[in-house]
Amino acid sequence: MKDKEEIAVEVFKLHKTFNIRDDNYNTIKQRFFHLFNPSPIREIHALKNIDFSIGKGECIGLIGGNGSGKSTLIKCMANVYQPTQGFVKLKGTMMLLNLGIGMSHELTARENIYISGSALGLKISAIDKIFDQIIAFAEIEEFVNTKIKYYSTGMIQRLAFSIASHAGAEIMFLDEVFAVGDQKFFEKAVRVIEKSWLEGRTTVIVSHNMALIEKYCKRVAYLKKGDLIYFGDAKTAIDMYMAEPSSHAPAE
Repeated sequence: MKDKEEIAVEVFKLHKTFNIRDDNYNTIKQRFFHLFNPSPIREIHALKNIDFSIGKGECIGLIGGNGSGKSTLIKCMANVYQPTQGFVKLKGTMMLLNLGIGMSHELTARENIYISGSALGLKISAIDKIFDQIIAFAEIEEFVNTKIKYYSTGMIQRLAFSIASHAGAEIMFLDEVFAVGDQKFFEKAVRVIEKSWLEGRTTVIVSHNMALIEKYCKRVAYLKKGDLIYFGDAKTAIDMYMAEPSSHAPAE
């Protein structure tokens, strides 16, 4: 266990339950006749008693099959979801990269940069100084004043990554950031990670790319059906995951 002052992220006995109503009514008539007789609510236990801590400056991975709870966990860690039980403590400013989560699709790139930068504690003058660098890195010079709802998935991803890397968040949550399929940007993003993020920044990576996880993460959390099966040595976690009958690691 690391000293308290060295811990950047603490996840303590975290549970997350979703209440889902299974409505299979496809027509207005079906919905009308069941208006006063709704379907029962089903509980989905997405995370169960998750407990671990991440040291300052550490890069860890979250892996598991579809439905394992890894994306739910990273969203709880980034305060997108509130835990049903337990808590998450963060020591430092943070940013989640997940296809533009945290940015308003009704605002332009310019407006999102200033809002995101301010949320990370930057003054307007500081954002002014890095604004052009953010736009250039994201390669969206012609669309600065366009609402991002008109952007492609790749453009939104590039903008989110560029804001995070230039604005200096101390804790980075990367949820399938490299799954967009833009090889040129992937290479650029990896260079940023190697140059700056692995030196002092705390980083949590969710990915199906096991080569990337093994390369950058010394410790890995392996989840299965909402349970934390293992948290420790990266190779051990990956071997356990790959031993699952349904496991696969698609190229990204």
